[in-house]
Amino acid sequence: MKLLKEFKEFAVKGNMMDMAIGIIIGAAFNKVIDVLAKQVLLPPLSLLSDGTNFQDKRLILREGVTDASGAITISEVAVEYGKLFEVFLDFLIIGFTVFIVVKAMNKLRNRAQDTKDKTVATPKDIQLLSDLKNLMEEQNRLLKSQVSK
Repeated sequence: MKLLKEFKEFAVKGNMMDMAIGIIIGAAFNKVIDVLAKQVLLPPLSLLSDGTNFQDKRLILREGVTDASGAITISEVAVEYGKLFEVFLDFLIIGFTVFIVVKAMNKLRNRAQDTKDKTVATPKDIQLLSDLKNLMEEQNRLLKSQVSK
C-alpha cells in the first residue's frame, strides 16, 4: 500500500506527466530527425559522391559462402560503416537542434528573470526576491544615514 501511495503522489505532482510528454515528443522528434537524415541530407551527399548509397557501405571481412541449393553455409562478416555514418549524422542533427532549443530557452528564461525588462512577465518568485532585495537596500541606506548623524 505504501508503494501505491508513493506512486500516486509521484503521478499527481506532475512528474509522470512531464516524463510521458517528454518521451512522446522525443519519439516524434526521433522520427523527424530520421527522415531528415535519410530522406533530405543523405540523398544530396549520395549525389555529390557519384551516387553512393551510404547505408549500403561496408567493409567485408569474410565473404559469405552458399552451397549449390543456395543455402548459406558460411555467413558473411562485414563492418557496416555506412550505417554508422548515418547514425552519426542523426546524432549531429539532434545535438545541434537540442543546442539551438536550449539556447533559445535560456535566452527566454534570462529575459523572464530580468525584473527591469517589462516586455516579459517576471515570475512571481523572482519578482518577490527582487522586491526583497530592493527593500533591504533601502533599509540599509536609511540605517547608514541614521548612524552617520
